[in-house]
Amino acid sequence: MPALSVKSPIGPFTLIEEDGALTRLVWEDGHTDTTLTLDSAAAQLERYFDHDLTAFDLPLAPKVTPSQLRFLDALIAIPFGETRTYGQMAKSLSISPQGAGQACGANPIAIIIPCHRVVGTGNLGGFSAAGGIETKVALLKHEGAASLLI
Repeated sequence: MPALSVKSPIGPFTLIEEDGALTRLVWEDGHTDTTLTLDSAAAQLERYFDHDLTAFDLPLAPKVTPSQLRFLDALIAIPFGETRTYGQMAKSLSISPQGAGQACGANPIAIIIPCHRVVGTGNLGGFSAAGGIETKVALLKHEGAASLLI
């Protein structure tokens, strides 16, 4: 599978493509494949980190169950700079808050599918990416959701 590593303000990560769609984002470096999809994803991420893009337009094919895909679609619907709580996500999808947390943690395409926009009630919740909660804080600050951090 083609893979392209991207440098970013939150550290390097790698985009993985299969059959013309992104399937994963992993927290490693060192891949140099180029395809139209990977190049477009890298360009959109650069624009995102340059404050010039608030919504990604990329072909996505995360390898998840249908119920997880429903949750990922709900994540994509959270606008840039806004957050939802695990409880709000759970209620809107008729699942448990724990299930919402597990689904967030299982997101295979972080940042592009914005699991960082889901927080706990009165806390930030977790973040399973490299750098953990510090990476989540950096992404929320980047999107102007820093008022949550006060």
